[in-house]
Amino acid sequence: MIKSFNPRLKARIRKNKQILSKNIDNFFGWVKGAKLVELNECNTSEDPVRPELDNNFRTGYGRKIYGVKYQDEIYAVMCFAYTNEIPKSVEELEKLSTDAFLQSAMRDQKGGQIAIAYTVWSKKKGGGKLIVKEVFKKIKKSNHLNRLITLSPLTEMATKFHERNGAKLIQINENTQNFEYKVM
Repeated sequence: MIKSFNPRLKARIRKNKQILSKNIDNFFGWVKGAKLVELNECNTSEDPVRPELDNNFRTGYGRKIYGVKYQDEIYAVMCFAYTNEIPKSVEELEKLSTDAFLQSAMRDQKGGQIAIAYTVWSKKKGGGKLIVKEVFKKIKKSNHLNRLITLSPLTEMATKFHERNGAKLIQINENTQNFEYKVM
């Protein structure tokens, strides 16, 4: 009886592995067809990090919104400011990005040399990691950006997210923390 049980058990395990593998492929299948797009606006009420910042701020001088789009739906959003220095607060971020934008208007139209990610969120599992990866690629391709820094809240969730995605903590400020993703 034990001999007849083992082949059936093995067959059942094999079948369950196939089903599980298929379900995982379906679960993350959207990732393969997703692409990074620049957005004119986003639904700021969905932002768990900085919902108080309106779209005028997010698209102001030296600031942009990017999203991961799949089949006409946005699955993850990341907002950036381009600066030449590392900000310690949102107020400083606004000043530094405006300054870098105005400096670049006088020179080469390239903006600041540091991309500051100040908020990120995902509507679907895997979206946060994907948008970090896609933005990372975009920054590597640019010829004027040499650093990717975050302006993150002082939360355990933010710390874990950035450390899991390969960033290193570079400073802790009064209300924020900065992580750096290695670009080169």
